Amino acid sequence: VQLVESGGGLVQPGGSLRLSCAASGFTFSSYAMSWYRQAPGKERELVARISSTGISTYYTDSVKGRFTISRDNAKNTVYLQMNILKPEDTAVYYCRSSYRDSWGQGTQVTVSS
Repeated sequence: VQLVESGGGLVQPGGSLRLSCAASGFTFSSYAMSWYRQAPGKERELVARISSTGISTYYTDSVKGRFTISRDNAKNTVYLQMNILKPEDTAVYYCRSSYRDSWGQGTQVTVSS
């Protein structure tokens, strides 16, 4: 199983980023996928989750209306579109699959002027 995140970087407050997580080694379309984040000195937290079909989504309160999770089962990829970014969104973002509780290596997102 391999999950590879990309798309992180440095962005100014109010800006946008789109994270991608490319999956391999399992039947991607059969499993829910999630994005987590961990800021320095804080516990890892669930940001968003999407069902295997993409019909059902969940967002933590702090990102509702700003972030959108989506997936392309034909490309074995899950996305996190992040808009109106705030300094408190700064963290390492991780992709997680419900298949064997698999995690990616993370991608850094820094929101700063």
